[in-house]
Amino acid sequence: MALSITQLRNRLARAGQATRLCFHVTFADGSTLRNRDGNPVVRLTFRTRRAELAVALFGHVGLLESYFDQSLDIDGDIAQMFAIGFESGFANAPGPLVRLRNRFHEVRFSNRTREQARANACFHYDLGEDFYSRWLDEALMMYTCGYWREGTETLEQAQVNKVEHVCRKLLIEPGHSVVDIGCGFGGFMFHAAERHGANVCGINTAPGQVAYVDAAVRRRGLTGQLEVREADFRDVHARFDRVVSIGVLEHAGRDQLAEVVQAHADFLAPRGLGMLHFIGHVGRFETEFYIRRHIFPGGWIPSLAETIEALESAGLEVVDIENLRRHYALTLDAWAERFERNWPDIHAIDPARFDERFRRTWRTYLVACAEMFRSAHQRTHLFQIVFSKGNITRENYPMSRAFLYAEQAKGAARKRRTAAG
Repeated sequence: MALSITQLRNRLARAGQATRLCFHVTFADGSTLRNRDGNPVVRLTFRTRRAELAVALFGHVGLLESYFDQSLDIDGDIAQMFAIGFESGFANAPGPLVRLRNRFHEVRFSNRTREQARANACFHYDLGEDFYSRWLDEALMMYTCGYWREGTETLEQAQVNKVEHVCRKLLIEPGHSVVDIGCGFGGFMFHAAERHGANVCGINTAPGQVAYVDAAVRRRGLTGQLEVREADFRDVHARFDRVVSIGVLEHAGRDQLAEVVQAHADFLAPRGLGMLHFIGHVGRFETEFYIRRHIFPGGWIPSLAETIEALESAGLEVVDIENLRRHYALTLDAWAERFERNWPDIHAIDPARFDERFRRTWRTYLVACAEMFRSAHQRTHLFQIVFSKGNITRENYPMSRAFLYAEQAKGAARKRRTAAG
């Protein structure tokens, strides 16, 4: 064990040399490490030798799990700690023991069966509307990346921007039939129906969210226009003019990507348009283990290349690809701030469920992901791919992206005229 602790100290010292930021570590025996002169942006305090051993064996995963179980404390700016980890490489390359745990996790929690896929979805998404409403946007309760176009100041506006951006990309018109695969709390469904006159069917595997959407549909008087079905994403029951998938592909699972993309194709009518909005890697990498273990069991982040190959194999044409990575950093910043600010209310919902371990785990997840999307050293991005079933023509889809921004340009012109008097 002494050798492992020595290796830990040496590894932290090397990480300290590779970052411009100052940090301070206090070990369980009272000894300390400061990587450089200055005021530390973050301080780590090991409470037990076991926590030190966990970090020595499992690297950043051991560090985070020790933080979750309160055998290690993190004081100061936790976001800067992740910036240090990404900049120094400490959080970048999982060791052999973490890779082994990740492989075992895949065996145990794979989305291969519909039963396990449903259980995985419920683990994360059935935490209740009361919980999610404390930190998601008030307008739509969208739990996916917002669209922070110039002039956007609030999370609410960023999420309205996002669903409108999707509707515009897919040329959604009154009367169009649309399937929203993985509809969450129904934000896109309501926007597409009320703003664009679409008839939308939501698909969701989480019973709690299905019940919430169904009640909201009836409350808004949209029963004839909207419906929600509790079903696996692979269970195709009809064809639609448009297919929308916002934040679902990450839950397909490592070996189910082709199957889930094929289902998207099967949902789509000939000449129809669809969108995949998903977190994807540039290159082929393992999905971060602590996220899979503690936040999204069974989840898997595919590469952009793998996704394009799956689309091609399903007979779909890629029409447009946009990278919104920077937008996700801003979205996560807003979520993390609201989560921290409203933690007392979250804890009060169910003190046994939303305890200190939960707070530390979810705080880490939100802040770490924000820094990951912000980092110049990471290769995890957020893509929107527009696809069609059958090659599109110049008559049924615009030849440039100008149509996406025409209304925005008109609004800016109106503001300039108003300002000019």
